[in-house]
Order: sequence, then structure tokens, then C-alpha cells
Amino acid sequence: MELQVLLLRPIFFFFLLTSLQQSSSARILTISKPDRHDYAASARWLVSQNSWGVLSTLSVDHEGAPFGNVVSFSDGLPEKGSGIPYFYLTTLDPTARNALKDQRASLAISESPVGTCKRDPMNPTCSKLTLTGKLLILDEGSEEAEVAKKALFTKHPEMIDWPEDHDFRFFKLEIIDIFLINWYGGAKPITVDEYLHAKSIKVVSFL
Repeated sequence: MELQVLLLRPIFFFFLLTSLQQSSSARILTISKPDRHDYAASARWLVSQNSWGVLSTLSVDHEGAPFGNVVSFSDGLPEKGSGIPYFYLTTLDPTARNALKDQRASLAISESPVGTCKRDPMNPTCSKLTLTGKLLILDEGSEEAEVAKKALFTKHPEMIDWPEDHDFRFFKLEIIDIFLINWYGGAKPITVDEYLHAKSIKVVSFL
């Protein structure tokens, strides 16, 4: 009996992970994937489609070692995304505390959670993007903080009810460098200006 339970356990976790991935994907906007040769649009598409990524900062607890953390983000309201990732982070968490000490940070995201790539996430045809820059806290009550609030609470409505005594604050990643792989041939050339001024991408529907 114990052997049967052990054999069935991996199958159970497989179906659990599959169902979680499907439920997560159901909350993501469906936007037409740009031509892969349009690097700026491809990068913006990845940011608009994803709802989470790995945000890395320099650890104050481990002598500046890289510290990666899974975080939720949003770059704006549907059809109005700016390409700038906004975050709602608690200062009780290492990521926010690290950024308040050293602003250098990077955000890595993949096409894999979107569901449009069926290959291994490391396969070059499965797009991946790393945005490097400064993780900046937004002034409370500022116009940009309101933009971030609307963007995040629209995409992640659960955030509205997160505890007030946890000192959640709005942050943004000020982008300095862009690393995009969306096909064979290595990283694609793309400047921050090209990325921020990429032609708009049209929302097709909600899932």
C-alpha cells in the first residue's frame, strides 16, 4: 500500500502543478504576439503578458550576494501599458529592504508562463527578457504612485486586501539595460528608448 502511495504521489503533484498553471494563465491578458523581428515590440509584449517574474537585488544580509525573489508586477492598465514594471512590496521582505540600501536590480521573465511556448524555457524560441536598472520607491501620493496602484490592483486585485501594517509600498524599475532572447542567434539589439517607444500592441481579448 505504501509503495502505491509513493508511486502515485508524483502523478498527483504533476496534475496539481498543471491545474495551478492553467488557473494562473487564465488571469493573463491575451495579446497578439508580435513578429519576432520586432525586438522592441516583442519585449513589450512579454512584459504586458506576464504577471510575475524574478526580481533580483543585492542582499544586505549576505554581503551583497544576488538575491532573487518571485514577485508580482504590472506595467499598466489594459491597452495602456508603459513597459515600466511596477511592484507592491513590503519593507518586511528582503527585496524592498535591499533596494532601499542599493537600488541596483533586475527583473527576469519568460514566455513560458504565458502559454504560447511549448518548448523548454531555456530553448531560444521560448522568449525571455531581463530588464536591468534601479528599483525605486515611489513617493506616496504622487501621480506615478497612483498610476502604479491602478496598474497593480487591476491586474492583481488580491493586493487590495493585503495587510496595511506590513508597510507595503509602490516601487518601479527604472530600466537601464535590456536583454532579450526570442530566437536563435543570441541576445537581440534593443535600446531602452526603442523599448519605451515601441508601437502599441492591441489587446485581443480576456481569458
